[in-house]
Amino acid sequence: MAKARNKVLSLRLSEEMAAEIAAVAQTDGMPVTEAIREAIGNHIEARRASEDFRQRLRKRLEEDQKILKSLARERP
Repeated sequence: MAKARNKVLSLRLSEEMAAEIAAVAQTDGMPVTEAIREAIGNHIEARRASEDFRQRLRKRLEEDQKILKSLARERP
């Protein structure tokens, strides 16, 4: 099995939010980074479950496809 590659991101949080996520992680017995990954994963899943979000995403994809096709066309 191939090893999963990770991307390193920098994240700025307010002091209050940092303290809250630290308390959540400690209470759940996990590292803060794992609590943050879990929260991000939950947010992404919530967006996937939103029909409104999916409609906006499809619109964005259509717009991006138009731009990419335009850029790919050869000009005389």
